[in-house]
Amino acid sequence: MSTFADRLLHFLTAFPVPAALPDEAVALSPYDEATPRELFTQFAQQYYADNQPRIALLGINPGRLGNGRTGVAFTDPVALAENCGIANPLPRQREPSSQFVYQVVAALGGAAAFYQDFFLGSLYPLVLLRHGRNYNYYDSAALTKALEPAIRVSLSQQVMNVGLVRQTAVCLGRRNGQHLLRLNQELQLFNQIHVLDHPRYLMQYKRRDLAQHVAAYVAVLQACRATVAGSA
Repeated sequence: MSTFADRLLHFLTAFPVPAALPDEAVALSPYDEATPRELFTQFAQQYYADNQPRIALLGINPGRLGNGRTGVAFTDPVALAENCGIANPLPRQREPSSQFVYQVVAALGGAAAFYQDFFLGSLYPLVLLRHGRNYNYYDSAALTKALEPAIRVSLSQQVMNVGLVRQTAVCLGRRNGQHLLRLNQELQLFNQIHVLDHPRYLMQYKRRDLAQHVAAYVAVLQACRATVAGSA
């Protein structure tokens, strides 16, 4: 029987890269490069080598400095080594979203306890760049329209094929949440979706109140755990 790790690896490595996108946007798969693919394979085999469904935390699309380098969502090279125990040869460059997320991970008992229940991913699983800088799928109406069919496929495959919990999910980012809530009405993938401020937004604009926001994340994720346990 395939594991969550097997199914996730297949989803991420097989997801098609579009040939052309509007507004000079470019899509890249981290898994076309040897280092991110190998590091993610190690990560998946360490934390997802079972058949248990996970509660989704879904971001926008991967950035080039975290997931783009390590292959692991919201995980920069420092977090991959120090929090996940996976040594890597990458430059020790921090990524703000990763720093926030791993404060939440620590508050929930560390990586092993966190990844036993949760999955960090994205609505759209490929890195998007414009003029070499990170770009979001919703940063232009033309790009959103072009990518929306692929986002529908991405969400459906992650739930149906990889194995995400359907009772509840968490969306990272308010604008991201608007799109996910609308698509979920159509696709009926999740019974309940919690929308939280994006980690990067909190690190950039709300750093003074960071402990409060970490606590808010922890409360929502614990509620998700309780929802799933209550429906078992």
